[in-house]
Amino acid sequence: MPFENRIEFTKENLDSYLKEVAREYRRLAGKGTPAELILIGGASILINYGFRGMTTDIDALIFASSAMEDAILRVEEKFDLPHGWLNADFTRTEAYTPKLKEYSVYYRQYANVLTLRTVSAEYLIAMKLRSGRQYKNDLSDVLGILAEHEKRGAPLTVEQIKNAVSDLYGDWNALPEKSQRFMEDVMNDGHFDALYRQVSAGEQDAHSALLRFEKEYPGVTNEANVDEIIRALQEKTGKKG
Repeated sequence: MPFENRIEFTKENLDSYLKEVAREYRRLAGKGTPAELILIGGASILINYGFRGMTTDIDALIFASSAMEDAILRVEEKFDLPHGWLNADFTRTEAYTPKLKEYSVYYRQYANVLTLRTVSAEYLIAMKLRSGRQYKNDLSDVLGILAEHEKRGAPLTVEQIKNAVSDLYGDWNALPEKSQRFMEDVMNDGHFDALYRQVSAGEQDAHSALLRFEKEYPGVTNEANVDEIIRALQEKTGKKG
């Protein structure tokens, strides 16, 4: 389970790399073979908000001909990007649901062949709560989205978020109990900016601790034991999640 840092994607270079993918795909597949990417996770955060400056890979749902794989590889080689820089690995996680396509929204089009879609606020929050990883940006992303919408004068409600969870996963209780408690606590608290800083710092500490653990015990960490390992590392250092 890799935790190492990789290249940093920003909104600006993300757009440029995706434009290159569109151009390569058009060369390979022709202008009569359209493709669609639904950007999720960190990429969707970068596109829609300003509180995160980067992400380390691009998660997407990919709807295209087989030429898309070659187009992504060409861009990878051209710009010396890490393998898997643009991937659909998200489809193997618990947060994935085919309903994401139904609730995605148009973002832009490149080369008249590649349509980019993204995920709107309450659905991003639903996905982040479904994952709820302490060593990633899942929970701080939830708080960042809530804070930005409040600043825009369009605050999100508990009802909107619960409806989005139900749309994607069938029921609010499809979320892990810890994510349900987290959401209820932060909505009751309401100080999203302060909570964002606090939770983000905790996530960074957990991520750093896992990097050190992986270096000392390579190959031990996986999705099944990562929460237990984090708890043990936090107890060792006197920090609580």
